[in-house]
Amino acid sequence: MAILKVIELLASSDKGWEDAASNAIKSASKTVQGIRSVYIKDLSAVVKNNLITEYRVNAKVTFEVKE
Repeated sequence: MAILKVIELLASSDKGWEDAASNAIKSASKTVQGIRSVYIKDLSAVVKNNLITEYRVNAKVTFEVKE
């Protein structure tokens, strides 16, 4: 039986939401092993001068806890 844990991360990108999600996983993988999935809970963006300048995601990352 596997035990899974979920952490919530905020990540951003100037390219798009998909890149922001990838940044969340890249960041998490520096200290977390056994990542199984990511659930994007919320999307948001920063707007300046009527243009989107930053894409943000609130990501829930699921990983396996080693015994």
